[in-house]
Amino acid sequence: MSIPDKTLTCRDCGLNFVFTSGEQQFYAAKGFQHEPSRCPDCRSINRNVRGSTGGAGSGRPRELHEVICAECGKPAQVPFLPTMGRPVYCSDCFDKVRTTRR
Repeated sequence: MSIPDKTLTCRDCGLNFVFTSGEQQFYAAKGFQHEPSRCPDCRSINRNVRGSTGGAGSGRPRELHEVICAECGKPAQVPFLPTMGRPVYCSDCFDKVRTTRR
């Protein structure tokens, strides 16, 4: 039995969008309990905003802290407040240090 497409209204922009049969099947296969409440454009915007925030859905920009890499001495930015007495690395040196710890 084929599932018919549904027209839903985006909670952010108020525009109608189609929740296709294929998307409904995907949601069912993943066990999602709710239909999407945002259109694809608003979902994309929301996903991008969440990815650059201080925490999931906090709505504020991620705070970066200036540090000097403990390995190479170059300036770097990290998304956490460094703790005194613990080395902080730039991304290149962090990758090197991480692979040697395994």
